[in-house]
Amino acid sequence: MCGIVGYIGSNPCVDVLVSGLEKLEYRGYDSAGVAIVRDGVLETRRAKGKLINLKRAIKAEPTDGLLGIGHTRWATHGAPTVDNAHPHRSGEIAVVHNGIIENYVELKRELVGHGHVFASETDTEVIAHLVNHIKTARKLSLVDAVRAAVRRLHGAYSIVVVDASEPDVLVGARLASPLVLGFGTDENYLASDVSAILNHTRDIVFLDDGVLATVRAGSVTLTDIETGKEVEPVIKRITWTPSMAEKGGYKHFMLKEIHEQPRAIADTLRGRFSLERCEVDLPEIPVTAEQLQNISQFYVIACGTSWHAGLVGKYHFEDLAGLATHVELASEFRYRRAPIDERTLVLAISQSGETADTLAALRDAKARGATIISICNVIESSIPRESHGTLYTHAGPEIGVASTKAFTTQLAALHLLAIRFGHLLGRLAPEGVVRELEALLHVPAMMEAELEREHDYASIIRSWHQVHSMLFLGRGNLYPLALEGALKLKEISYIHAEGYAAGEMKHGPIALIDEDVPTVVLNPMDAHFAKVRSNLAEVKARSGPVLTVATDGDAEADEIGDFKLTVPDVPETVLPLMMSLPMQLLAYYMADFKGTDVDQPRNLAKSVTVE
Repeated sequence: MCGIVGYIGSNPCVDVLVSGLEKLEYRGYDSAGVAIVRDGVLETRRAKGKLINLKRAIKAEPTDGLLGIGHTRWATHGAPTVDNAHPHRSGEIAVVHNGIIENYVELKRELVGHGHVFASETDTEVIAHLVNHIKTARKLSLVDAVRAAVRRLHGAYSIVVVDASEPDVLVGARLASPLVLGFGTDENYLASDVSAILNHTRDIVFLDDGVLATVRAGSVTLTDIETGKEVEPVIKRITWTPSMAEKGGYKHFMLKEIHEQPRAIADTLRGRFSLERCEVDLPEIPVTAEQLQNISQFYVIACGTSWHAGLVGKYHFEDLAGLATHVELASEFRYRRAPIDERTLVLAISQSGETADTLAALRDAKARGATIISICNVIESSIPRESHGTLYTHAGPEIGVASTKAFTTQLAALHLLAIRFGHLLGRLAPEGVVRELEALLHVPAMMEAELEREHDYASIIRSWHQVHSMLFLGRGNLYPLALEGALKLKEISYIHAEGYAAGEMKHGPIALIDEDVPTVVLNPMDAHFAKVRSNLAEVKARSGPVLTVATDGDAEADEIGDFKLTVPDVPETVLPLMMSLPMQLLAYYMADFKGTDVDQPRNLAKSVTVE
């Protein structure tokens, strides 16, 4: 959830650290800091708030050296203050950390008993003091002290440690939190995400859980934390470029990523089907017809926006494949004793592949014998690595905290998977496969056309930007889009919003309707058209302002609502993809008009790697 970058080499490192943190600021922006070994002395610079404040601190009091670590924080333990900002130090040892140490109170009490004095409220500071205490008491090297210390940590962590008394080594370790190693010429890097170091190297090792990295300017050694045995690094060449993560002329990353959706969806579909053979080809998902026929339970587990994608997937799996599908919030599922055995299939969905609750739920299901498949956007992240098969989306790097293209590529991937399962089970005939694929293949071009109509949002925003609460209504496979539209609005504009199944209006939410609570009604000409139009009339009868999201050509929508947005007349199975654009753009333009921080909304982080 936080961002980590580390450097050791023959060149000054402060610019490497700060530029790396700029690429990671979307992961946390409550505070930031660096620790640099300079002429045998450990120097730290830390600042509350966004990275610009750290830059000012470094400019006011310059520092540089050949060894350093940096961090941008999303607060968990302790408020976002300078004292709680990373790196944390004990003597000449400094640590940056991503994750949560569950037994830090116990360790802190022990260390205080040994005379250690703490300066922060964080769990991370315990790591610095523990490494220092072990190193001093046992007279160990930094590498051996870190190895001994992390054996005592319970929870999730990726850490990078420096010691001014050993300025030739950078030490990293991970457990259930991402850490990557980058190789240069007479210099090497550690980071929590590839994007932080991609300007400097394309040769990357994705560290496995339980691995400790001893990194020097000219060499790298990986060892198992428990046994000390050497681990052979598997180097991967990264092909996407740093420019893919730049704004490209758009005002915000989120707007850029909304506009990238046609390309991202096309890339996710490309090479995975044959209209000629009437097949979806997904060799990365090793699930056979026999396995599908024998499964007793099919669970989809996810969090947040990915959960909304899973809810759409439920309609696909049940309609196209006849599979009874349970879509579960991973944060709840992991604490239930749901019936899971060797006949259970679990599909985990995660943009980052590091979502802590989803990963924990996956591990529990896997331990009980379930077959695990996943949908993910980040290659070699933890969830794909622990799955029996992964269907990667091809959204590319998504920087805006509020997910857009990662969500729609998940929808496309789920649709493909449902077509594949339906074909394997004999529920979807060849002509049905072709029908669904052709519907999907037309989506990118239709999205391109829809994105040309952004001006339609201006009058809505001017009228509604001061509202304090909104409702979103949808039925069928658009109910999850009502949830997603409400989530997007609250995430980036800070307007309270709730999504409901339109049929539930009469069971409570209708009490909220008045002239100050607008309602967004998803009402295209689908199987639920007449029912939803009746729900819309109920809102208008109570003086509620209405935005209707209707099908092109629906003249009545102009008369019954206050505002209208439209989507093309498309098959119902791809309606959620087309409906995503108005949900995203409405939230984006509302937030932009209000002047909130669109790409880095308050209290949120891109990758939720803690509970």
